[in-house]
Amino acid sequence: MSNHSANDNTVLAAENVTKQVISPEGSLTILSDVSFSVNKGESVAIVGASGAGKSTLLALLAGLDLPTEGRIWLNGVNLNDLDEDGRADVRATSVGFVFQSFHLVPSLNALENVMLPLELSGRERPRQAASEILKQVGLADRWSHYPAQLSGGEKQRVAIARAFATEPAVLFADEPTGNLDSRTGDRVMDLMFELNKTSSTTLVLVTHDQALAARCEREIGLDAGRLVSDNKLIA
Repeated sequence: MSNHSANDNTVLAAENVTKQVISPEGSLTILSDVSFSVNKGESVAIVGASGAGKSTLLALLAGLDLPTEGRIWLNGVNLNDLDEDGRADVRATSVGFVFQSFHLVPSLNALENVMLPLELSGRERPRQAASEILKQVGLADRWSHYPAQLSGGEKQRVAIARAFATEPAVLFADEPTGNLDSRTGDRVMDLMFELNKTSSTTLVLVTHDQALAARCEREIGLDAGRLVSDNKLIA
């Protein structure tokens, strides 16, 4: 077993991860020999230019896809050993997602959107837990509103509440402020960092926004699919 997975404090590890896809031009390497590990409770930014492989790496770390070579551990589980259903089970119990485009269910109100992962994971009293976290994100009075009745910032706060509701080991956020104006984006990120600090959830953030990356404890830089930097920003 790798030393990445042997450390009790490690919640996420990539070991010599390479991802290749077949394109009309032939085989294309999106990620090449990427290795790093992330500790519980850390906030980590994955940065790089468009096409550097950030979203591909996020998909591999979350078990949405498997590497061509190398291994990924998520919350102590080697994802390479699991089939698609097994990886889905790990995601249901260990992972939260926040995307640029919110991904709320339009036919469910704010409370029901947050309750959804709680119900799927068999959590007791999902309505109470969902109400509680909506309060935390400042939407106690908007619980009955449907996504179409909410502003972009409110939708993203519902998405954050939903992602944190199950108290996941890791929260993956892919350009979470991409569809928001800078003031709303700042408020949404304040909330995300606050929840990261008050819970034991590890935050892994994909962003091209340098100011946002600088708010994380650590920054991992990708360039053309290779790991080019891994810097501790906050001691």
